[in-house]
Amino acid sequence: MNALVFGPQTETLESLLPRYGITPVTEGQDVVICYGGDGSVLRAEYEYPGIPKLLLRNSRICKLCAPLTNDEILERVASGRYGFRELMKLDVHANGRSLTAMNDIIVHNADPRHGIRYHLYVDGKPVGGEIIGDGIVAATPLGSTGYYRSITDSFFTVGIGIAFNNSTEQSDHMVSADTSIMKLMVVRGPAVVYADNQPATIELSENDEVVIARSAATARLITVEP
Repeated sequence: MNALVFGPQTETLESLLPRYGITPVTEGQDVVICYGGDGSVLRAEYEYPGIPKLLLRNSRICKLCAPLTNDEILERVASGRYGFRELMKLDVHANGRSLTAMNDIIVHNADPRHGIRYHLYVDGKPVGGEIIGDGIVAATPLGSTGYYRSITDSFFTVGIGIAFNNSTEQSDHMVSADTSIMKLMVVRGPAVVYADNQPATIELSENDEVVIARSAATARLITVEP
């Protein structure tokens, strides 16, 4: 198995991999070993989309990591005791540009001193009237344990979640089917669109439309739990 090691302080790990039958490479990789925490996984998926990711802990915050030591994980991979887990992703389209997220899509006010005004539609049906606030968080089940949970104090395992960020009126969060299409129309901006922890953003102004839906692409994680 050829593996590209992604994350900080990779030299020590790379020197240990051959004993488990894994060859460190810089290209032509079969898998990407994410050596870090949850943020490293998101970044690795952004840079190497679709390639299976093996998670090894190099951070105290790694909710996706297996409850095993790194040596135990590598031993199971070396002996063929592993499988794959498919995770849904979200696409966002706005102003002729697109981003894809493993965790969440965030539409946020560009100026923290001023809220944005917008209309939200789910499968063509309006959600309330004009909404004023900091924006929305559209999350996958994986992402529901992050920013979405900090806003709603909840999480979900199926579908696409929408959390309303600091709305002036009470706006309950919602979870729609994973086939749903969300459209956000900006009445007053400026606003900006983010996907996970990616550096790319999309700027929004008055009358711009944002479309969020399930992506045809998926993320693949290597699993080693019994």
